[in-house]
Amino acid sequence: MITFWQQIDSQFTKIKKEDIDSRKPVWVDARNITRDETVELKDEYDIEQDHLMDILDPDELSRIEEGEGYILTIVRVPVYDPQAETPYLAVPVGIIIKGKTIITLCQTDCEILKDFGNNRIKNIRLTDFPSFIVQIMNRANLNFLRYLKEINRRSTSIQNEMRQEIQNQEIMLMLGLEKSLVYFSTSLRSNALLLQKMKVTKLIKFDEEDIDFVEGVMIDNRQAIEMAETYSNIIFGVMDAFSSVTSNNLNIVMKKLAVINLVMMAPTFVTSFFGMNFKLPFETMGGYIPVILATVICIISVFLSWGLLNINKETLAARRKAKKMTRKQRARIKAETKKLRKQEERLK
Repeated sequence: MITFWQQIDSQFTKIKKEDIDSRKPVWVDARNITRDETVELKDEYDIEQDHLMDILDPDELSRIEEGEGYILTIVRVPVYDPQAETPYLAVPVGIIIKGKTIITLCQTDCEILKDFGNNRIKNIRLTDFPSFIVQIMNRANLNFLRYLKEINRRSTSIQNEMRQEIQNQEIMLMLGLEKSLVYFSTSLRSNALLLQKMKVTKLIKFDEEDIDFVEGVMIDNRQAIEMAETYSNIIFGVMDAFSSVTSNNLNIVMKKLAVINLVMMAPTFVTSFFGMNFKLPFETMGGYIPVILATVICIISVFLSWGLLNINKETLAARRKAKKMTRKQRARIKAETKKLRKQEERLK
């Protein structure tokens, strides 16, 4: 969808293409553009096909370069899609300056450009195109910071659920958040390089006020990079810890199964041995004596399994108590020796 905007009384106003005032600068806003609209922009504003393909490439990094009669700037901005496997993404936004026209192209319905059209950005001037680009990057930094806080809150809630019971769905959600943080970190670093290049390039010129604004945007960008790295390290550590807990629980279950298997080996050996052509013991006895003997053997096996499974816990608890006692005894011995030394010094 392509819309045309002009600033009237410091407010962005949507206008029709045939009503554009050629004396004023125009903002061409292209979001969710189709192939036909891409061809229309290419033919009308004489934009190179390679540049259009770069803007629509979701993995394109931020950069600034000069085309034939225009200046192209690509900025990466955050996008939230709750239905996607990775809910928080970063997509490129192309900004083309050609004469009195500034064109923004994005493959999605970018929230940042929507804020510009709804006049939510203060102190913006369409007559100053460099400032307009920096305003987009500033708004992108603010959205990055907001989404990073949301990612941190969501990861905390998922961690609380995983403490009760670890399920595959929760693990996949954590992996999606970790993936989003990687995308954010890469995009923020790319924007940081773009800001540094914009300060030294001669393609666009900033006045003193814009330079101070760029410095502030660079500070916000560094803050967002540090937050993304911190949250990414936290999620990586949490996933590592929960994987250790899962493997430990698996080891405990396998240990119990091994003990049960060892206990059941003796009855299995006996039954398999006498299952051959051998005379069974107590076969001459009538009544319920064989049934009673089998029941007694089963009860003994159950108690033996229970004892083997709990013996490790008791031994560990006993060892811990012994260590605590030895520590207390050592502390008492040290205190008594100090007292004896002080008494000897006094006697001397």
